[in-house]
Amino acid sequence: MSIRRTPSRPSGRSELERLSDDELDRELAVLDRSRPSEHQREGGAPRELGWLLTVGGLLGLWAAVELVLSEITVAGNPHASLACDFNPLVGCGTFITTWQAHVLGPPNAVVGTAAFGALTAVGLVLLARGRVARWFWRVLLAGVSLGMVWVLWFQFQALFVIRGLCPFCLVVWTVVIPVFVHTWARAVQAGHVPAGERLRRALVLDRWVIVAVWYALVVLAVVVVFWDRWLLLF
Repeated sequence: MSIRRTPSRPSGRSELERLSDDELDRELAVLDRSRPSEHQREGGAPRELGWLLTVGGLLGLWAAVELVLSEITVAGNPHASLACDFNPLVGCGTFITTWQAHVLGPPNAVVGTAAFGALTAVGLVLLARGRVARWFWRVLLAGVSLGMVWVLWFQFQALFVIRGLCPFCLVVWTVVIPVFVHTWARAVQAGHVPAGERLRRALVLDRWVIVAVWYALVVLAVVVVFWDRWLLLF
């Protein structure tokens, strides 16, 4: 009577040894979502970021163009009634005639039109699985960081100096915050900028949590600062 022996299964160690470097990276990327894929290390990005930059860029472009059109209307008729003026608190008419809306010389909306147009183009490149050089990622990071600084400055001006809310500016705020967080997260993940392991994991794995908390803080600030005026409106 013969005894059939079941072939022994190779150990996990031998299985790992047979994997190529690229295959091993892919396996590790599945286990640890904060690790970059080969496509990311070579200058690409996940489709999520491509969609975010494309849709966010288009929304920002729409808001910027609407502000430019509003400025043209007011330039022709300073007493014109704008469709974006909803009530004494929320409206763009109060904003477009202030120095804060022209802090760079030309209207901020004109600068925003160019910036969001460029952001949309980058998003389309990433959606098409394009790969860009490391220097390009760093230029993109510098651009979104400057945009975030401008948003923070304008938020302060809107809440404490102008004392009002511009609806199209709110669209810009809504777009720039996730674009800033996600672009930094993906750049750090791919190693385009140096960062520690803990920071990399936090940025990549908790990027939507960071965005949600940031949104909540902005909403809380708006509610608290304009508390007395909300009561008058409602």
